[in-house]
Amino acid sequence: MSAVHEPEELDSPHEGPIKTPKQLILTVLFAFLVPIFGIVLLVMFVTVDKRPAAGSSAMTPEAIAERIRPVGTVEIKDASDVASMKTGEQVFGAQCTACHATGALGAPKLGDAGAWGPRIKTGFDALLRSALGGKGQMPAQGGGDFSDFEIARAVVYMTGKAGGTFPEPAAPAASAAATTTTTAAAAPAPTAAPAPAAQPAAATPAPAETTTVAAAANTATASGPPALYNQVCSACHATGVAGAPKVGDKAAWAPRAAQGVDALTASAIKGKGAMPPKGGSSGSDADIKAVVTYMVGASK
Repeated sequence: MSAVHEPEELDSPHEGPIKTPKQLILTVLFAFLVPIFGIVLLVMFVTVDKRPAAGSSAMTPEAIAERIRPVGTVEIKDASDVASMKTGEQVFGAQCTACHATGALGAPKLGDAGAWGPRIKTGFDALLRSALGGKGQMPAQGGGDFSDFEIARAVVYMTGKAGGTFPEPAAPAASAAATTTTTAAAAPAPTAAPAPAAQPAAATPAPAETTTVAAAANTATASGPPALYNQVCSACHATGVAGAPKVGDKAAWAPRAAQGVDALTASAIKGKGAMPPKGGSSGSDADIKAVVTYMVGASK
């Protein structure tokens, strides 16, 4: 009986695809890189709709600075430093232009001599009182937050554009010094005064009463619309001037409310259409958002 011969392949040693150390190193390297590359591609695919589109301005230095800008700022003015005060033109550009550049709410337009003529005839003091205290649909200071000296400068600037010849108002420091000198000259010589009698302790107002009054005042303010709305925004949004949606008009506010409060606040801060940035006010972003929230809520 003849012996059975096995194929030679079965007797030879088995060999894998990795035959050299170099191939082993490459295999291990790719075993790490391929999964990582796949994860990166997956993340990019999932977040593609959240990344700014090509050419978008969302990542520009200006846009980034706007997003990280502080919510509020503090501005301190020295009444004796005239150089730190705004000029009449600056006050007009920051506050008055919203109405006096367009004639909104019947405001006399800048440079309209016919509209300003009768007003100039009333005199500078009368115009200044109206600007400081408000008149008609114009709130006090046009809704701004300036010193009396700055408002006086704005009155001189606007009347000057319409033919007025009012002189530039005196600086606050000079006026205060003149008043002090006049008072000192007119004051009589001091005389000895008798010692004041001791006041009873009961004459001091009770702290609890003061606290109660203050709390009541805060509650009354919180129950109504924001102060900035009454000072500035109501001039247009209470009457519908210049196409502004009136507060309470559900049909006009419905498509706007659908955009969300944040989007409406961004439009109000930047300005839109005939509305200047922040409605021409100097309110903070938080103040603007409070007004937008109020108007949207009151118009649902």
